[in-house]
Amino acid sequence: MQIGVRRTLAASKERIWNFMLSSGGRKLWIGSVPEFRLEKGFGFASAEGVTGKLTVIEPLRKLRMTWKRPEWERPSRLQLYVLPASQGKTTVAIHQEMLDDVYIRELMRRHWEEALRRIQQETEGAP
Repeated sequence: MQIGVRRTLAASKERIWNFMLSSGGRKLWIGSVPEFRLEKGFGFASAEGVTGKLTVIEPLRKLRMTWKRPEWERPSRLQLYVLPASQGKTTVAIHQEMLDDVYIRELMRRHWEEALRRIQQETEGAP
Protein backbone atom coordinates (compact mmCIF):
# COMPACT_ATOMS: atom_id res chain seq x y z
CA MET A 1 0.00 0.00 0.00
CA GLN A 2 1.14 3.52 -0.69
CA ILE A 3 0.28 7.12 0.08
CA GLY A 4 0.96 10.37 -1.72
CA VAL A 5 0.59 13.86 -0.27
CA ARG A 6 1.56 17.16 -1.88
CA ARG A 7 1.32 20.86 -1.17
CA THR A 8 2.39 23.93 -3.11
CA LEU A 9 4.15 26.53 -0.98
CA ALA A 10 4.92 30.19 -1.59
CA ALA A 11 8.68 29.80 -1.12
CA SER A 12 11.69 28.95 -3.29
CA LYS A 13 12.76 25.34 -3.62
CA GLU A 14 16.13 26.26 -2.08
CA ARG A 15 14.44 27.69 1.00
CA ILE A 16 12.18 24.66 1.40
CA TRP A 17 14.98 22.13 0.75
CA ASN A 18 17.32 23.83 3.23
CA PHE A 19 14.58 24.08 5.87
CA MET A 20 13.54 20.43 5.51
CA LEU A 21 17.15 19.34 6.04
CA SER A 22 17.76 21.71 8.97
CA SER A 23 17.43 20.34 12.51
CA GLY A 24 14.10 22.20 12.91
CA GLY A 25 12.79 20.90 9.60
CA ARG A 26 13.88 17.32 10.19
CA LYS A 27 11.92 17.30 13.46
CA LEU A 28 8.74 17.65 11.40
CA TRP A 29 9.25 14.54 9.28
CA ILE A 30 11.84 12.32 11.04
CA GLY A 31 12.04 13.60 14.58
CA SER A 32 15.06 14.73 16.59
CA VAL A 33 18.08 13.45 14.69
CA PRO A 34 21.51 14.47 16.05
CA GLU A 35 23.22 14.02 12.69
CA PHE A 36 21.94 13.89 9.11
CA ARG A 37 24.36 13.76 6.19
CA LEU A 38 23.34 13.88 2.55
CA GLU A 39 25.29 10.74 1.66
CA LYS A 40 23.95 7.64 -0.04
CA GLY A 41 23.82 4.87 2.55
CA PHE A 42 23.71 7.25 5.53
CA GLY A 43 21.56 5.71 8.27
CA PHE A 44 19.62 7.82 10.74
CA ALA A 45 17.72 7.19 13.95
CA SER A 46 15.59 9.79 15.70
CA ALA A 47 14.99 10.17 19.42
CA GLU A 48 11.35 9.26 18.61
CA GLY A 49 12.46 5.91 17.18
CA VAL A 50 12.15 6.54 13.44
CA THR A 51 15.01 4.87 11.53
CA GLY A 52 16.05 4.85 7.92
CA LYS A 53 18.77 4.94 5.34
CA LEU A 54 19.26 7.32 2.41
CA THR A 55 19.28 5.52 -0.95
CA VAL A 56 18.94 8.33 -3.55
CA ILE A 57 20.00 11.97 -3.21
CA GLU A 58 19.33 14.56 -5.91
CA PRO A 59 20.13 17.90 -4.26
CA LEU A 60 17.35 20.49 -4.38
CA ARG A 61 15.05 17.90 -5.99
CA LYS A 62 14.64 14.47 -4.40
CA LEU A 63 15.44 12.23 -1.45
CA ARG A 64 14.62 8.52 -1.36
CA MET A 65 15.14 6.45 1.75
CA THR A 66 13.91 3.61 3.86
CA TRP A 67 11.73 4.95 6.69
CA LYS A 68 10.49 2.92 9.63
CA ARG A 69 8.52 3.71 12.75
CA PRO A 70 9.63 1.75 15.85
CA GLU A 71 6.44 -0.34 16.01
CA TRP A 72 6.69 -1.52 12.38
CA GLU A 73 8.15 -4.89 11.45
CA ARG A 74 9.42 -3.74 8.05
CA PRO A 75 10.56 -0.37 6.69
CA SER A 76 8.63 1.56 4.08
CA ARG A 77 10.13 3.46 1.14
CA LEU A 78 9.84 7.23 1.41
CA GLN A 79 10.42 9.72 -1.39
CA LEU A 80 10.45 13.48 -0.88
CA TYR A 81 10.33 15.74 -3.93
CA VAL A 82 10.86 19.50 -4.09
CA LEU A 83 9.50 20.63 -7.46
CA PRO A 84 9.32 24.09 -9.05
CA ALA A 85 5.79 25.43 -9.51
CA SER A 86 4.52 28.59 -11.20
CA GLN A 87 5.18 32.12 -9.94
CA GLY A 88 8.19 31.22 -7.80
CA LYS A 89 6.27 28.68 -5.74
CA THR A 90 7.41 25.14 -4.94
CA THR A 91 5.50 21.89 -4.65
CA VAL A 92 6.58 19.44 -1.99
CA ALA A 93 5.46 15.92 -2.85
CA ILE A 94 5.77 13.02 -0.43
CA HIS A 95 5.31 9.46 -1.61
CA GLN A 96 5.49 6.53 0.78
CA GLU A 97 5.13 2.92 -0.30
CA MET A 98 5.39 -0.57 1.14
CA LEU A 99 2.96 0.28 3.95
CA ASP A 100 1.39 -2.74 5.63
CA ASP A 101 -2.32 -1.87 5.77
CA VAL A 102 -5.04 0.77 5.45
CA TYR A 103 -4.63 1.80 9.10
CA ILE A 104 -0.93 2.59 8.62
CA ARG A 105 -1.67 4.27 5.30
CA GLU A 106 -4.18 6.60 6.98
CA LEU A 107 -1.84 7.22 9.93
CA MET A 108 0.95 8.22 7.53
CA ARG A 109 -1.36 10.36 5.36
CA ARG A 110 -2.24 12.39 8.45
CA HIS A 111 1.42 12.55 9.54
CA TRP A 112 2.57 13.89 6.15
CA GLU A 113 -0.30 16.36 5.82
CA GLU A 114 0.57 17.79 9.24
CA ALA A 115 4.28 17.86 8.38
CA LEU A 116 3.55 19.77 5.15
CA ARG A 117 1.27 22.19 6.99
CA ARG A 118 4.05 22.95 9.48
CA ILE A 119 6.72 23.18 6.74
CA GLN A 120 4.44 25.69 5.00
CA GLN A 121 4.12 27.74 8.20
CA GLU A 122 7.89 27.81 8.61
CA THR A 123 8.92 28.59 5.03
CA GLU A 124 6.33 31.05 3.75
CA GLY A 125 6.64 34.71 4.55
CA ALA A 126 9.69 36.70 5.56
CA PRO A 127 13.04 34.88 5.26
